[in-house]
Amino acid sequence: MLPFSIRGGLILVFIYEVNKKMIKTPHWPIPLGHKPIDLGLERVQNLLKRLGNPHLRLPPTIHIAGTNGKGSTLAIIKSILEAAGLRVHRYTSPHLVHFNERIELNGKPITDEHLYKVLETCRKESEGMSITFFEGTTVAAFQAFAQTPADIVLLETGLGGRLDATNVLEKPLLTIITPISFDHMDFLGNSLAEIAGEKAAIMRPGVPCIIAPQLPEAMAVFKAHAAKIGAPLYFTDHAVLPCPPALNGEHQLINAKVALTAIDLLPSSSSLDEGEWVIKEEHIIAGLKNVTWPARLQKLTVHGKEVWLDGGHNEDAGKILAQWAKTHAPITLICGMLQKKELAAFLTPLKPYVSQLIAVPIPETPDTFQPEAIVAIAETLGMRASAASTVAQALSQIQTGNILIAGSLYLAGSVLAEAV
Repeated sequence: MLPFSIRGGLILVFIYEVNKKMIKTPHWPIPLGHKPIDLGLERVQNLLKRLGNPHLRLPPTIHIAGTNGKGSTLAIIKSILEAAGLRVHRYTSPHLVHFNERIELNGKPITDEHLYKVLETCRKESEGMSITFFEGTTVAAFQAFAQTPADIVLLETGLGGRLDATNVLEKPLLTIITPISFDHMDFLGNSLAEIAGEKAAIMRPGVPCIIAPQLPEAMAVFKAHAAKIGAPLYFTDHAVLPCPPALNGEHQLINAKVALTAIDLLPSSSSLDEGEWVIKEEHIIAGLKNVTWPARLQKLTVHGKEVWLDGGHNEDAGKILAQWAKTHAPITLICGMLQKKELAAFLTPLKPYVSQLIAVPIPETPDTFQPEAIVAIAETLGMRASAASTVAQALSQIQTGNILIAGSLYLAGSVLAEAV
């Protein structure tokens, strides 16, 4: 099947293979690479209206925002719910290897055929509109979720909260805000209070909001906003885990407590089917023991060598990885990162545990830090650093010790595509 469109006199042809393999990049919205983000809700709302407002026909939805941990928290919730036999839709970003990962229907990535049909519907209705990549794919996810019965939707914000394309729900079942730190400051603000204000906007009057442990500056904003709009807040202080989650790193205990607090707040009945959501301790234990979430201190084999892979890319992620590195040092760090990220802030906590850093570019990513630039910044921090043109070349230079590949989810995705 070869769909095409004419734009400005050019014929753009998009190759689409039904059920051959999941796709890396969809035919619509037109991929814009790493174009500057254009936040706002008006375009999304207008397109949703043309489509008959599918976001108002979703199963009960948990909406999750935060800087770090929102994907892991979502994965733990999903694992517990599925252990209890519930049907779960999921929307996350970015994808690591295949675009289909972003939209899961009843626990499985959307098929190529279904994805194509949904995107085509959205593309046709968007004619004459300027829709960003994330806006288009978010609307497509809502369309797919509205068409496919399920018990619950787990919805992750892309960037921020207030103007994020996902923030169009009138009354979600729950909202969750995971730990806040400095990231995307060019869009969200240069203080924790400003960033927290953007994230707090996913709260809704009368809808329970679970707040993960926060720094005081962020917590004050959340409490004030919740009081202003009448959103009841819940904290994780009293959550008791029956067992640790099957995800590496002490920080996952925090994410698991947030997830368990959410599970405790779920209603006893589904809005779709008669009967009850019965989530027992055995389901919680099974969910914690069986949870998976790629590129979060994931151990795997790449080009014949065992590595640890993590998509962390900001200061707090560096601190979290440093906690893990204390017991795994000395570490060889293979690092690639987008230019808009704070590289020095990420590297500083890791410095005591890294014996050498090998800088690499992120494949097929225009705004990647060039390896030489990473080396220069690392050396100013007093780190021993060198450059390589690929992860494979970097791995070939390492003989012994633990290997951590980190700095970007885009880099992590390229590594996963090469992993055994």
